[in-house]
Amino acid sequence: MTVADSRRAANWPDLYPAPSGGLSAKVAERLFRSAVSRLHVTVRLRHPDGSVEELGGGGPAIVVHRPKEFFARIGRDKLIGFGEAYMTGAWTEDGVPGDGVLGDFLTVLASDVANLVPKSLQKLRAFVVPKLPRTHLGTQENTQTNIAHHYDLSNDLFAAFLDPTLMYSSAWFTDLETALSEDFSAAQHRKIDRLLDQAGVGEGTRLLEIGTGWGELAIRAAARGATVRSITLSVEQQALALERIAAAGHADAVTVDLCDYRTLLDEPAGAYDAVLSVEMIEAVGYAFWPDYFRTLDHVLAPGGKIAIQAITLPHDRMLATRNTHTFITKYIFPGGALPSVQAIREVIGEHTTLRLDDEFSIGAHYAPTLQRWDRAFLAAHERVAELGFDDVFVRMWHFYLEYCRGGFAAGYIDDFQLTFSREDRTAQ
Repeated sequence: MTVADSRRAANWPDLYPAPSGGLSAKVAERLFRSAVSRLHVTVRLRHPDGSVEELGGGGPAIVVHRPKEFFARIGRDKLIGFGEAYMTGAWTEDGVPGDGVLGDFLTVLASDVANLVPKSLQKLRAFVVPKLPRTHLGTQENTQTNIAHHYDLSNDLFAAFLDPTLMYSSAWFTDLETALSEDFSAAQHRKIDRLLDQAGVGEGTRLLEIGTGWGELAIRAAARGATVRSITLSVEQQALALERIAAAGHADAVTVDLCDYRTLLDEPAGAYDAVLSVEMIEAVGYAFWPDYFRTLDHVLAPGGKIAIQAITLPHDRMLATRNTHTFITKYIFPGGALPSVQAIREVIGEHTTLRLDDEFSIGAHYAPTLQRWDRAFLAAHERVAELGFDDVFVRMWHFYLEYCRGGFAAGYIDDFQLTFSREDRTAQ
C-alpha cells in the first residue's frame, strides 16, 4: 500500500482495502449483466489482460476499470458498494466529470429501478439490504450529530458551488428549456416567494421557520415585514445566517435559535401565524414524522398556514425503502428518509388536525438545479482542495449530486411545495 493509499485508508476505512470476491460477487455480476443488457446504456469492462468488453445497448457510457473490485463491492454492500466503487475509482463515467454523462447513466437506472433486480429475488430484500443503524435514527440524542455530518462540513464548501442566495434546495425556473442558463438566484427567490405567498406571510406575520439554511428565506420574509424565528441544529449555518441577516439589515426582526424542532412542543401553543420549512422533513426520519407534524400543528395560530417543501418518493418505494441504509444515508445525510405525499396525508390525518390544501410539484426543476451545483462544484476543485477535502470526497460529492439528478430526471423522486391549514381552535 502506498503512502497515499494509507492516508485514504485512514480517512475512508470502509473503502480500503477493496473486498475480496466470492459467491456474492458472482451473483452481483450476473444480475448486473442481466440488467445492463435490457437498458439503453453502455458499460465497458476493462479486464486485467487489457481487453475491453462492451455491455448494453448503447447510450450513456461508463468504464469499469477494476471489474473484480466493482462486482465484489456490489456483492457485499449492494447499492452502497456501487457508490463506493465510484469513490475509489473502480468505475467512472466515460467522459469528463461534469459533462453530464454520469447523471445521464444514473437516470436510465433510476427509470427502471423497480426492475433492476428480478421480481423473484426482491422478496429477499428484507434479508439482504442493510437497515439504517440505530445511531442514525432521528432521536433528539442523534439528530444534531446527523445534521452536523453534512451541514457543518464547511460554510465555504457550500459557498463554492451554491448561488449567492446559498439556498440548498430546488430552484423554480421560468422555463426548463433555459434552466441551465437562467439567473439562478432569481429562480431560488421565485421558489421562496411562492412559499411565503402560500403561507400568507406579510406585514406583522409571526413566522416560524424550521430549518434555517443560511438565512435567505428569513431575510426574504423580514423584508415583507414579518417577525421571524428560525431554528436549526447546524452550528455553522446559524453563525453565517446571523451574519447574513445582520448584513441585510434585519437583525431586529429575525432570531435564529439552535434547537430541535421537538422542543417547540414544550412552548405555548398557537404562537405563529405561519410556519415554513424547506426540505427539512427529509432529515426527520420515518419514525418521527408524527412528531414533526404534531409540532407544526401545536405552534400554528388559529387561521394560520403552513408551507413546506418536501422531496418525495412514490408511496410503494417509500414503503420499501423507509428503513434502508443507503449510500446517501451512509455518506451524505445520516438518518434521512424521503416521505411520500400519501404518507404525509396519513400522518396528519392520524396525528394532527391539519389538512393538506395544496400540492405543487417542482421536481422537474431539481435536475437542472443539481446539474448546476455539480458543474460549479467541479469547477471549484482547487478551492475545495484548499479547504482540505481530498479526491475521494470530490468523487463522493460528484456522485451524490449526479445520483440525485438521475432520480429527479427519471421522475423517480419528486419535490413538492405543500400547503396546510386546519380548523381554527383555541390555543391550548
